Amino acid sequence: MKYLLVVAHPDDETLGAGASMWKWSHQGDVVDVCIMCTEAKARAFRPEDNELEDDTNASNKFLGVNRIYEGTFPNIEMNTVSHLKLVQFIESAIRKSEPDVIITHHPADTNNDHLQTSMACQEAIRLFQRRPEVKRVKEFWYMEVPSCTEWKINNAMVTFNPNCYVEVGKEGVDAKIKALSMYRGVMRSYPHPRSAEYITGLAAIRGGQWGCEYAESFEVVLRLY
Repeated sequence: MKYLLVVAHPDDETLGAGASMWKWSHQGDVVDVCIMCTEAKARAFRPEDNELEDDTNASNKFLGVNRIYEGTFPNIEMNTVSHLKLVQFIESAIRKSEPDVIITHHPADTNNDHLQTSMACQEAIRLFQRRPEVKRVKEFWYMEVPSCTEWKINNAMVTFNPNCYVEVGKEGVDAKIKALSMYRGVMRSYPHPRSAEYITGLAAIRGGQWGCEYAESFEVVLRLY
């Protein structure tokens, strides 16, 4: 299988699917990542440019990522960018990656960049309808990003509703925490959602929902049988 994660910022891929990415890459699947705002200029506790790039590469390499597609759209200002430009950037990554499964943010995430990324990705996955030579995507998933997805407070939008669980084991959770720790300034002390305790606890809850010790959950919204 080939997976493409389309995320707004560096570390979103690890927060949302780090343990699954580690599992997939170690079982021989191909995992690519498309990051829309690689510079993350508005991030609190942000390291220097070269440090953030090093952190992104180190974390993704540890998780076994095959390739990173890097965008430079403005951080927390993606709503000021043409929707078409966002879609075309994701389409370019899809053409090069040729994924079977695309995973992105849930559109109800409180972070506006996550919303813009999700909406653009929903459009981009239809590329095969306009370009017959493009490989058809088999599945489209939403992921949950601790500190964003659980903060859905707009009742007009549908909440993240997991219907797919990837069993990752304690080894996968530990790998996720280690990869996230490679991003300087990202981890927080408990009870913050980006703490090791919270991430482990969430994986235990998601695992318990499906009868295993630890899991990451996703919402599969499209599937080609």
